[in-house]
Amino acid sequence: MEQIYVDTAKMLKAISDPKRLRIVDMLSCGELCAFQLLEAFSVTQPTLSHDMKVLIEAGIVNDRREGKNTYYSLDNSVLAALQQALGGMFRPKPECICRKNGPDDS
Repeated sequence: MEQIYVDTAKMLKAISDPKRLRIVDMLSCGELCAFQLLEAFSVTQPTLSHDMKVLIEAGIVNDRREGKNTYYSLDNSVLAALQQALGGMFRPKPECICRKNGPDDS
């Protein structure tokens, strides 16, 4: 499978959870500390850590430590690439994947 589909699916899977999608929405306003995110949800710290790990591993969120605090922000270049990939997949194009007969077509 082409890497663009693998990467796009990983990001979409990460944000398919409503809580993680809300976290992304919150981070669109700017960097937030973990405790600020915890205050917005009725979850434990380990649960939030798991969600943040999923978003970080998908490349959507960056983290940085400052003392005992962890701060999270969106990786805007990754999100721009996601938007571009989806835009390309959702519009007709002269060399559409549907016109290819199989994986060996060139």
